[in-house]
Amino acid sequence: MAVISQRRRRLRQFWVQVHLWPGMLLGAVFAVLGLSGSVLCFYPEIDLWLNPAQQVAGSAPATFSVQQALDALHAARPDYGGAWRLEMPLADGRPLSARYYRPPETAGRSFAPFMATLDPQTVTITSQRFWGDYAMTWLYNLHYTLLWEKPGRMAVGVVGLFSLLSLGSGLYLWWPAGSRWREALRVRIRPGIVRATYDWHTLGGIYGFVLLLVISFSGVFLALPEYGRPLVEAFSPLGRSATPHSADTRGDMISADLAVARAQAALPGAVLRWVETPATADSVFRLSFWQAGDPGYRFPRSNVWVDAYSGDVLAVRDWRREATGDVFLAWQHPLHNGEGFGLAGRLLASLAGLLPALLWVTGVMRWSQKRQARAKLSALADGRPV
Repeated sequence: MAVISQRRRRLRQFWVQVHLWPGMLLGAVFAVLGLSGSVLCFYPEIDLWLNPAQQVAGSAPATFSVQQALDALHAARPDYGGAWRLEMPLADGRPLSARYYRPPETAGRSFAPFMATLDPQTVTITSQRFWGDYAMTWLYNLHYTLLWEKPGRMAVGVVGLFSLLSLGSGLYLWWPAGSRWREALRVRIRPGIVRATYDWHTLGGIYGFVLLLVISFSGVFLALPEYGRPLVEAFSPLGRSATPHSADTRGDMISADLAVARAQAALPGAVLRWVETPATADSVFRLSFWQAGDPGYRFPRSNVWVDAYSGDVLAVRDWRREATGDVFLAWQHPLHNGEGFGLAGRLLASLAGLLPALLWVTGVMRWSQKRQARAKLSALADGRPV
């Protein structure tokens, strides 16, 4: 029994170190990611609040001309000859958003598209900006890449992996023995800074465990898709996005409105979310639709590719026919920001983003308190004044 007890103590001490040092060294970064993610759960609404000129009076029209919106963008930026991506208004009072991915003004950045908003009622441009130059996109870059582009994205993925390790080790260290479950799960903050610090750290970790596990796990997949996709594909085949081209490029391109009508006919009842125009002479229109059951309303999985000259539907990807692996990957972003469960899910994800800061601060305080306690014991043992 003594040998078993000694082994358990050594094992526990090992997991204490596993829990301590990643949390101490990377906890601040995880806290920054959590706090920024908490805000980003509502970044379209916050950006609209910060920029009231983008707000639309009244409800969006039932139908409006996508081609007219494109004409307005081409008139404002005649040198932008590549593909535009137009995002349909998310709700009443919201603008139509547009982005151009390769503007010459930001050629030195890995991701800094030109961003514009349009009033869907008047089809007039209400804002023109570059990604990363205004508050919410700067915060997005901080959250996704730590403002360090690709190396930062890798670092975010590594922090996510260590956060999973910290969560697992913390659960092991907390796990109650025998019949102590009720006491372990009791919600209380005891008096005294030492006990209160322990209670805040433990309760935050245990009652936020599932939320933290979800945002950490999904965050790793979003930050490191080049590693996550092969792992998923080992268990379930993944679909490949279609890359069709217009077969006959003679004549004039069809209007974006006709491309929308042809695509809508291919997915009747689906909600149009995005329109991507042809990037080159032989490229096609790519349209994204939301269908019932798709967890991501803003970035849905159903697509239709339309020939830019004939108007023929060249390919269709229907969310409802996706393989298991594709469904799993499709859920990662809606889980990460809570979108997959509506407003309640977004609120929970936003709340979860506050927990890493709580755990890091209380964890550092616990480490400092224990260090001070050991110093006092050592001083007493040596007969030194405390």
